[in-house]
Amino acid sequence: MTETPLVTAVERLVIAVRDLADAERIYTRILGRSPSWRHEDPGGGTAHVLYRLDNIGLELVTPTGDGPWGLVVSRHLEKQGEGIQVLFLATSDAAAATEQLKGRGLPAVALPEGGAKSGSRIRRWRSVILPPHVTRHLPIIVNETIGAPDVVPLAPLREGVAAEDAISALDHVVVMTPDAEACKKLFGEQLGIRLALDQSKPEWGVRQLFFRVGGVTIEVVEPLDKEKAPKVDAFWGLAFRAASVGAVRDRLAREGADVSEVRVGRKKGTEVATIRKPTCGVPVLLVGPVAS
Repeated sequence: MTETPLVTAVERLVIAVRDLADAERIYTRILGRSPSWRHEDPGGGTAHVLYRLDNIGLELVTPTGDGPWGLVVSRHLEKQGEGIQVLFLATSDAAAATEQLKGRGLPAVALPEGGAKSGSRIRRWRSVILPPHVTRHLPIIVNETIGAPDVVPLAPLREGVAAEDAISALDHVVVMTPDAEACKKLFGEQLGIRLALDQSKPEWGVRQLFFRVGGVTIEVVEPLDKEKAPKVDAFWGLAFRAASVGAVRDRLAREGADVSEVRVGRKKGTEVATIRKPTCGVPVLLVGPVAS
């Protein structure tokens, strides 16, 4: 009997921000899309804005009070500043995932059913928390969505923005590490995410691991020069997929964003452009096929 995959997708990435309204303006411009969802959690002490893309949710969160989650976000902002805070991985069965994780050496803790409301829409979920000391201090939560997943609609195009000028999906999220082998065990063996490629590139000074699930790549990067390696693992940057990098780049430039010229990507057949600050502490890249 085939075991059900523990992880089925990258459900969403959470970016901790100090000013939610300002962060919303920044990412609405970057994506060319308006938010799918907003809600406040007075008990948890946080406020949220969520964009649902084709293959992932991108969530902005800020502390609003002394609730438990607000304190977690506040500590992150104090110690690390704005940036990617949490990686949510999707599972079809939180209870089964909890037992699988425990069997793989990850002492998972199942939380009570949670929920949130935006207008008349209600989201419900079951979360499985992993202690940070077993995930190399990368905040990772395994999540089962209860009910219809489309309760959060796709982020609509902003008025005046054409589909080819907007972002529709995430290509990859980058994790920086001093120990690629340890990450290989965590993401591959324990979380069960497929390792698609393991390569060393001396000309770039890095070793790269590419884990793929649900149309998203988790790229783990270890500098070959140990003096350049981070002290601890950290979520680093995002690469958004664009059907036309040039079209998205030009739209951003017209709107006043600081964005580089289009250049040849490292992956054959691709081109890229860098979106510079402000990005709420997240290095951001556009990537797509070479324009014909």
